[in-house]
Amino acid sequence: MSDLEFNFSDRVSLFESGSVWYFVQVPKKDSEWIRKEFRDVHRGWGSIPVLAQIGNTTWKTSIFWEKKGQYLLFLKKDVRQKEKFTNGDAIHIKIELKP
Repeated sequence: MSDLEFNFSDRVSLFESGSVWYFVQVPKKDSEWIRKEFRDVHRGWGSIPVLAQIGNTTWKTSIFWEKKGQYLLFLKKDVRQKEKFTNGDAIHIKIELKP
């Protein structure tokens, strides 16, 4: 595992803002480290590019900083369908930062 790789588990949650988005939260300790180390490489919306993996599905995406102090990883519909999870399910996630 590299210094830029993080493995964690979380329950899938919903974010509603006109449309519904499914997401997991990067653990607070990891989020704080990422924020400190990569403060100068954030893109729009406070995002950092990552390679994400859930089960056998890997995809390029970004994590997004939220004002409560953690990064969010949004979960695309095709990933949810392939890996058969929904709101409230506990899942294991691997992300690799690609700043």
